[in-house]
Amino acid sequence: MKAKEMMDKDFIYANADSSIEEISIKMENAKRFTTPVLDENMKLIGWVTSLDIAKGLRENKKSISEIMNPKEDVKHIHENDPSRLAVLEISKSKLISVPVLNNDDVMVGVIRSFEIVDTLSALYEVKVEKLYMVMAKQLKAFTWDELLEASSIIYRRTTSEKIKPEEYEKRIKNSTFGEAIWATGGLERFFSGLIAVGELAILRRIGKARK
Repeated sequence: MKAKEMMDKDFIYANADSSIEEISIKMENAKRFTTPVLDENMKLIGWVTSLDIAKGLRENKKSISEIMNPKEDVKHIHENDPSRLAVLEISKSKLISVPVLNNDDVMVGVIRSFEIVDTLSALYEVKVEKLYMVMAKQLKAFTWDELLEASSIIYRRTTSEKIKPEEYEKRIKNSTFGEAIWATGGLERFFSGLIAVGELAILRRIGKARK
């Protein structure tokens, strides 16, 4: 997913000569904690947070230019960058949002932390069965039943719980990706399990061919 696919194109902004009071009202009405500062060509020249606004009002400053953070201090990404860069930047720098620019440095959107949470939440709700279907499509030489048989064996080795392929199929139909991650102890273990299923399916096929 690229940044432009995740970003919000409907963002509020300020100009350098905007009054602090005006922008504080604008941010309050839009329920925004940050606001980009743009020039007449919609190019990013600065950034203002609600803390900057509060401090500016307390110190009787008048215009946004007096309180804004300069562009060189603003973390930003470009619209064709992978959206994961925004996720990493927000996480690393503890940001609320990241501006998105096009190739001409014109601001075209904003990626906010809550949009990232929404995207990840949607991913967490994907049924595990769909992930298995993708794996089955990639491993074209194997049938769905072969993958389920391999999965039940890997599950038994991992948990010591005996389970039939049919029962395992019911579980992946009812379980979400998020639930599976928590149950297995993290992303790494979950995907390691999927790899193990594929490897075992291959070994079982080779073993049958030798008989």
